[in-house]
Amino acid sequence: MNRRYFLPTLAAAARVSWSAADRVTVGVVGIRGRGRALAAQFAALPDANVAYLCDADQSTFERAAKAVEERGAPRPQMVGDLRRMLEDKSVDAIVIATPDHWHTPAALLACAAGKDVYVEKPASHNVREGRLLMEAAKRYKRVIQHGTQARSMPSIQRAIEFVRSGKVGTVLMAKVWNVQKRANIGHKSDQPVPPGVDYESWTGPALMLPFNLNRFHYGWHWHWNYGTGDIGNDGIHEIDIARWALDVGAPKEVSGMGRKVFFDDDQQTPDTMNITYDYGAKLMQFEMRIWNPYGMQGQDNGVDVYGSEGRVQIGPFHDRKWGFKVFDGKDKLVFYDDANEPETHARNFLEAVRGRKAGPADAEIAHLSCIHSHLGNIVARVRRNIRFDPATETIQNDAQASALLRRQYRRHWGTPSPV
Repeated sequence: MNRRYFLPTLAAAARVSWSAADRVTVGVVGIRGRGRALAAQFAALPDANVAYLCDADQSTFERAAKAVEERGAPRPQMVGDLRRMLEDKSVDAIVIATPDHWHTPAALLACAAGKDVYVEKPASHNVREGRLLMEAAKRYKRVIQHGTQARSMPSIQRAIEFVRSGKVGTVLMAKVWNVQKRANIGHKSDQPVPPGVDYESWTGPALMLPFNLNRFHYGWHWHWNYGTGDIGNDGIHEIDIARWALDVGAPKEVSGMGRKVFFDDDQQTPDTMNITYDYGAKLMQFEMRIWNPYGMQGQDNGVDVYGSEGRVQIGPFHDRKWGFKVFDGKDKLVFYDDANEPETHARNFLEAVRGRKAGPADAEIAHLSCIHSHLGNIVARVRRNIRFDPATETIQNDAQASALLRRQYRRHWGTPSPV
């Protein structure tokens, strides 16, 4: 028996050892790319049962189903309507990997239906949605886990412990960078909806726009109606780590710039950002360039935490190993933790669901980190600095910026209430 057939057999045998009552039954909505990978991750866990795959594009079904079956799991049901999964009382949890504009609406519907939620980053499309998600988790007593996997990485946990230990002195600031080359998506004209795509469901509560391939698969990241740009797509991972290390909540002031400077294409969101978050006694700086391949300090994405007596650099280094480096007050490397253990985010979610406890990235953690992405985008869109009140989650004396704390919705069964 070759490896291809032997491993699924082992997985199936391990799955049998868990009774049906002990296994967590999940449905995955949004199964292209990240969602397909998550479906495979959960299918590989013996105490999970991937019962449903859901997407508005039927062309995603077969590949995602095979990814589940290759882990030794049964073939899931494939549906095009999220409500089919929510109505099934045997489903314990919903895994959400849709475009950003569906993240919170789908999660709110799941909470109301009595389902726990694993939601990909960013958990919200705007600040108001993040607050609604926090409130829903408490009201319905649901487990929410955000897809910021670093929270489940042992090496990153050790990095945070090291920062908090005082060994680099008083922690003053963190710098976050998201510097990687992404594609120029060019210009495309609107066109008819392709066969097999339920564009009405894909659009959901967002404003209805004509179908355009540059606003569809993956390209939606770069359009305000659906996405949050790369600060919400990729930058949120490192922002979350930096906020964790600094031990801060929401900022009081956000300043800087965000522009689309170098891409001549259909993208609306910035290709370049320099944003500073001011908490009073501490600062965070976020730098983004998605038009060059150079990286910074051996990483495309990373975090530097600055103390009065040294700094800690966190992230995937040039050899792609997750870990952290410690530099003394003279910027000499004195320690490197490169154990690179695998993250266990899906496993931690299942344990949180069974134990009815908060996981490593709950709704409040998700909301406080996502606020940073949203406020950075607001600074970019209004082209001026803003003052934010963390207690009321309002922007002071700026009506135009305040309007961007929420979004416009169309009439749809997925529209959050209240908005």
